[in-house]
Amino acid sequence: MPSKKLKIQIMSPNLLESDYVVLGDQLIKQWRIPVHHRMQLVFGSLRQTVRVVPLSKFDGIRISQQLAAQMGVQPRASLRLTYRPHSTTLQFGPLLGVLISKDYPDSPERPFGPITMFCKELVNACQLQGVYVYFFTTDQIGANSSSVSAWVYGDGWKKSQVPAADVFYNRLTSRKLENKPSVQHFLKEVKSRYGSHFFNEKFLDKTEVFDALSRDPSISKYLPESYAFQGLQTLKAMCAKHPVVFLKPIKGSLGKGIIRVSRLEGGAFQTQTAQVGGTRRQAYPSLAKLYTSLSGKMKATRYQIQQGLSLIEADRRPIDFRALVQKNLSGNWNVTSIVARTAGGHHFVSNLARGGSLSTVKEAVLKSSLPPNLKGKIPLKLRKAALYIADAVDHQIPAHFGELGIDLAVDNTGHIWLLEVNSKPSKNDNTPIGVGKIRPSVKQVVEYTRYLSGF
Repeated sequence: MPSKKLKIQIMSPNLLESDYVVLGDQLIKQWRIPVHHRMQLVFGSLRQTVRVVPLSKFDGIRISQQLAAQMGVQPRASLRLTYRPHSTTLQFGPLLGVLISKDYPDSPERPFGPITMFCKELVNACQLQGVYVYFFTTDQIGANSSSVSAWVYGDGWKKSQVPAADVFYNRLTSRKLENKPSVQHFLKEVKSRYGSHFFNEKFLDKTEVFDALSRDPSISKYLPESYAFQGLQTLKAMCAKHPVVFLKPIKGSLGKGIIRVSRLEGGAFQTQTAQVGGTRRQAYPSLAKLYTSLSGKMKATRYQIQQGLSLIEADRRPIDFRALVQKNLSGNWNVTSIVARTAGGHHFVSNLARGGSLSTVKEAVLKSSLPPNLKGKIPLKLRKAALYIADAVDHQIPAHFGELGIDLAVDNTGHIWLLEVNSKPSKNDNTPIGVGKIRPSVKQVVEYTRYLSGF
């Protein structure tokens, strides 16, 4: 049965009783919905017995204030509606719940801090497609998984009690929050009790990704040599094979804590560490001395050791690429965007937080050190690699992902390499957009929600 987007009208109790829903007579005839008979209304985890009343020349939904309060919907919201004749069920939705790290109740204009603009853009995209969205933190998860105290948008941001959603989108930016027993219990409960879908359900760490992808022969050509760091012997073995290696915190992000180890003349070695003001360099007469100086840090944090690559450069600054890959209305992976990131003047990592700059793939490749005959092939090669890698993550890692940030590099022969896969691509308010504009990346989240929920 297809779904139809309709505008909600909330009626006062003296005009409509709580167990009645008013629909247009044309839609009732078209879908063969029985009128004045008891049937089930479903909205996320909410189950309510209602009767349908027809209204001529009407193209919307009328519900009572009491039912609206149970649903947590605001006036003038748009929802999709479908009728399931085999179970005599009217299903409203889809209902999307977005799990976020923090809210700021005392800042009504900016209740979600740096991701507020993204949240409002998601509200606008949902409204256009008839999806209802709410936002909640881990502190708003209660003992009862059937409902959540969450933020919704009506005439401004408001708190409302809402049912558990059809689809949950995990935007937590902290592993500690994600691993809270209350969060993990909630995740299991809504999946098992209500059939909810939960995507981007976990952080990825570097060792897990590379170990999993190494099991897929079709992906091996994109993988630099990479291992969980085990100590001095691992460092010696990798430095004997490669002139440069990188030590990366397994759970790191934004380029934090990355150490570049390179050979100097006469058997000495150098480390370069990314810092806020630039790169800190330190020379050591031997690998043993280098390891001794790092061993305290290595005990506190788990690291991945990875083969260094000869990346293409522009003005002697390394370039890499971030592909945003998302699932679409058909449930298939799609490359939403790829941007080039050029490292800042005193950095060897390209993250914006470290002074890096963004440009289009074409601009960066044209300025790069790559031979001219290879430059035209790079955009398509990057797209193909991103899709192959996303597909391999799906098959090799037992978790549900709907979007991935895939960091890729190109060496001076035009070969594509995987640097990192991120299951929580940034949504901070650092991308200027026009008022009312909705980016493809936000629209895609809504479309995948519709796919998962069957709307």
